[in-house]
Amino acid sequence: MPRIIVSVTNDLVTDQRVKKVCDTLFEEGHEILLIGREFKKSLELERPYPTHRMQLFFNRGFAFYAEYNLRLFLKLFFVKKDVLLANDLDTLLPNFLIAKLFGKKLVYDSHELFTELPELTNRPRVQKVWLGIEKRIFPKLTNVYTVCNSIAGYYQNLYKVPVSVVRNLPFKEQEVALGKFPFQTENKKIIIYQGALNEARGLELLIESIDLLPDWLLVIVGDGDLAKDLKQKVLKKNLVKKVFFTGVLAPKELKKITPLATVGVSIEEDKGLNYRYALPNKLFDYIHAKVPVIVSDLPEMKRIIKDYKVGFVLQDRSAKNLAKQLKEIAKIPKTSWDFDTAISELNWQKEAKKLLKIFRNLR
Repeated sequence: MPRIIVSVTNDLVTDQRVKKVCDTLFEEGHEILLIGREFKKSLELERPYPTHRMQLFFNRGFAFYAEYNLRLFLKLFFVKKDVLLANDLDTLLPNFLIAKLFGKKLVYDSHELFTELPELTNRPRVQKVWLGIEKRIFPKLTNVYTVCNSIAGYYQNLYKVPVSVVRNLPFKEQEVALGKFPFQTENKKIIIYQGALNEARGLELLIESIDLLPDWLLVIVGDGDLAKDLKQKVLKKNLVKKVFFTGVLAPKELKKITPLATVGVSIEEDKGLNYRYALPNKLFDYIHAKVPVIVSDLPEMKRIIKDYKVGFVLQDRSAKNLAKQLKEIAKIPKTSWDFDTAISELNWQKEAKKLLKIFRNLR
């Protein structure tokens, strides 16, 4: 079977999509080498296939991307390879160059509309650089897949390249043993947010809303650029006994606490096409944990809620209204939501068949 070199810019531990893709291809019989990064605080990584984690001198901005792409190019140049799998635009250039130099097949997994991230739309010069890379390479790609229909349609219309959809769905598993939170939760209702603590994720709105809910707690799982500012906001509003930051948790640990929540939230703002077309994996993690969800009034997330009857769509982005909808959703017994149908249809066992079809028919 071909040897597939998979590259991504994160530290590999919490990237559930890349793990599922690699595990599926490995079980199919492919050799896998997974390349990413390692930080001082990175958790241990256990995989049944080789991994290579680079410790970089730079971890932010232009210097980071330049160093990572150069080192990735050199690594790809010297390793044995049959197929290259680039995850997102920030790994595409070295993969594309190596594929051309060695005559190898290239696969591109676009996790999001990278050039429409708020971090780029607010910095037009930087955005222009990434757009330039995308416009030069994307029309030449022949094996592309992404996370939802909206993003696939966007790329197909723009670059006239076929784009498949492989959603980031969890495995359908037996119920896991429950854990417990490292703080007092008795007689409290719990909101859980899991994911990056970055701009436009609705985190400030959540903190404002929890101030209006006397018997509720907010648990924020993850890390990101806004972590420090959010903690300062919590401190300033005297909410340290109501808002808890767990930091990054390994997926197996996260699965133990998500089912303890009263409601899960995915309330990204409509700031650019990347968020408008978002279909976050946390939405499906909540569903598999049988926790009802409140999502933004954005097309992909709203479609899941409407089709499977597993939560509410946020009608108005105010703290008062969010608090009202949280109270309403908490009154509905969990047994009233149709989680079983959603889980039986929205799972990786089914979605993996689409992935394998792509890799069995590479062009």
